[in-house]
Amino acid sequence: MSDSLLTIKNLSTWYSGEKVVLSSFSLELDKHEAVGLIGLNGAGKTTLIKVLSGLHPSFRSDGIWFCGHSIKFRERGFKFCRYTVFAEDNSFQYFTFREYLSYVFAAYKRKLPDVSELIQGFRFGEYTDVLLKDLSTGNRKKAFLITAFALKPELLLLDEPVNGLDFESTEYLYRQIAGYKEYGTVLFSSHILESITLTSDRVLVLEDGRIRQTFERGQMNAVSIREALYDKNDI
Repeated sequence: MSDSLLTIKNLSTWYSGEKVVLSSFSLELDKHEAVGLIGLNGAGKTTLIKVLSGLHPSFRSDGIWFCGHSIKFRERGFKFCRYTVFAEDNSFQYFTFREYLSYVFAAYKRKLPDVSELIQGFRFGEYTDVLLKDLSTGNRKKAFLITAFALKPELLLLDEPVNGLDFESTEYLYRQIAGYKEYGTVLFSSHILESITLTSDRVLVLEDGRIRQTFERGQMNAVSIREALYDKNDI
């Protein structure tokens, strides 16, 4: 248990009308690892990340532990240990990137770091003082990714982080995810096999709200993961 960061036992979650998305879902994330989450549309990837982020209240479980302590997803202590980059995020529209960055670090009670290397890596230099509402989808995603990798939370959650990025920024993102274990654990969803196989220590294949199969690093290849997904034309 000493290497366990987050443990979830028998999580079930649903939307209105009792539509169950995750059922008897169990997950264990170790400290300092990168875990990829993949599945067909409707498998529950985004819903899981919303639950972990405290944004989806319709769930029940047999227990949630963070660093060996029982927690609730929305409690203050756990909030300070996680940060989420969503697939689409239109919040803080009237903040510039630099204003948003300052706000986040103040909220997390952290000292504002030098983010020039991240800005350069994500090719974001000319957009740092533009309102988030005026940025393209890809550049808005970069603003949140830069904030995430600068913050270095113990648990970093990324929902489809590649979507909207240019080629150079995608390559830089892969390096950031692969190297994140130096600081903490990253759980990220993707429908792009390359991002999963290049960056993950483990890959979890979701199907019908449960983990159908787990691939360790030595087992990871695109063919095997496609076969586990059943629908080879979906990716």
